[in-house]
Amino acid sequence: MRTRTREPIYSTAIAAGRGIFGLFRLRPSVTGLTHLPDAGGAVMAITHFGYADFALVEWMTWRKNRRHIRFMAKKGAFDKPVVGWLLRGMRHINVDMTAGAQAYADAVRALSAGELVGVFPEGGVNASFTVRDLKTGAARMAQEARVPIIPVAVWGGHRLLTKNHKPSLGEAYRTPVSFAIGAPIHVGADEDPQQVTDRLHATLQTLVDGAQARYPEPGSGRWWQPAHLGGTAPTPAEAAATEAERQRRKAAAREAQAAR
Repeated sequence: MRTRTREPIYSTAIAAGRGIFGLFRLRPSVTGLTHLPDAGGAVMAITHFGYADFALVEWMTWRKNRRHIRFMAKKGAFDKPVVGWLLRGMRHINVDMTAGAQAYADAVRALSAGELVGVFPEGGVNASFTVRDLKTGAARMAQEARVPIIPVAVWGGHRLLTKNHKPSLGEAYRTPVSFAIGAPIHVGADEDPQQVTDRLHATLQTLVDGAQARYPEPGSGRWWQPAHLGGTAPTPAEAAATEAERQRRKAAAREAQAAR
């Protein structure tokens, strides 16, 4: 394994995260840990049901091999004074939706240099807690950088913080968090990225299904359980409609602000 340079900001952030997760006495469990590479570049393709997923996956990775993940994060986060300083200090990748080619090039460069790059191929947080359609970016980056995709499902992390729900401290305390890591998906030079993405989607859904089946707490009638398993979370169609309306309102607000 190559020698890693010291990264005081990232190390401090990890220590803070460990302290918070320890305070809440989270109960982590992991399957497929051997699939997590100890060296070399890889695209970490992660499900996105909660806002803490990135921190939880970095926590799990650090516990295994002390590696750091460079997450792709939206420009809005980088524009915030303190948050942006932290993100840049941890060498995360700035994604400007109006200039996506730069973020893509930065991610490929990091992968080619042997880094782990974390992506959420669903886009934003999915309130239905099912795996929705994926974007092809993960497959295209892995193909160009000649690195594997590592599928990662996180189940239970959304109970800490997620869209449309504000959990209490009592709800978060001693929450089980399950990680399921799939076998590396190798992308051939001539493979169709959409076909690879379809394969990734099927893998992530299988990992989520398994994590839900093994989860140590029953979810019937609970807000954090998907509708098809007896929970009260919105169906994928309902979640999509709500998200479309939210995006419509945001666009209208931006237009009104620009008109002033």
